[in-house]
Amino acid sequence: MKSITAILLFVAAPVSAQINCEAGPSAVPAAAVNAVSLRTLVWTPFRKLEMGWETYAPLIATEVATTCPFISPGFAAALATWQRGKRLAPTGVVDAQTFAAMYAIWQGRRPFTRKRDVCPPPPPVVLAAKGYLGKTVKLRPKALGAYRAMVAAAHVDLPALRRDARWLAIYSGFRDPASDAARCALEGNCDGSRRAVCSPHRTGLAVDIYVGNASGHDPVSTKDHNRRAMSKTPAYRWLVANARRFGFVNYAYEPWHWEWTGEAP
Repeated sequence: MKSITAILLFVAAPVSAQINCEAGPSAVPAAAVNAVSLRTLVWTPFRKLEMGWETYAPLIATEVATTCPFISPGFAAALATWQRGKRLAPTGVVDAQTFAAMYAIWQGRRPFTRKRDVCPPPPPVVLAAKGYLGKTVKLRPKALGAYRAMVAAAHVDLPALRRDARWLAIYSGFRDPASDAARCALEGNCDGSRRAVCSPHRTGLAVDIYVGNASGHDPVSTKDHNRRAMSKTPAYRWLVANARRFGFVNYAYEPWHWEWTGEAP
């Protein structure tokens, strides 16, 4: 297909006040630092070495309520304002400390992660639906309804997504805990980032949604190049800007992974 992943379109997030993205000369030095670190920052945000923060840029921009380009003074100014509100040094620069503070907020919005000491049983009722490439997926009834409403809204805002049924289709929904554990053990990747020992998918509230993929990569591959490509698609950026209106929150490491917060796990 003619890949929509190549379109670097940022879908505007709701903001309380728009700012001039080139305004604020005091933010120019921070913007210069961000322009370099966007792809060169060497850090370990998820316990493994990564280069740059581009993958997380849409989440960061939405959190600080700006639609300015990530390397602009306006973005740096909005970030500095956010940092000041969190009692961090208002540098306007994306760094590990700032990201850690944001990540704590993002994780706090996920009901599943707030029950770290309890691995919940599977839900009593799940509904079957047609997912990615026609596969059968299952979700709790209310979560499925919220997902469908969200996709309908995305199609209104981004009509191009309708041209390929894969966009925003559910790749994986409810997963039986026993089979999930067996796969986890077989693949040896239960490290909490690539796959959780106690997966949110057992709740019937978590979905892996197709938001694109880099050429030659699986839609749920955790390779850095693949995740970075996903972060640039209109589908993903629309979700980042709008999914919370429908009760869905993202797991920052996986652009495809979203959880519905409308009922308890």
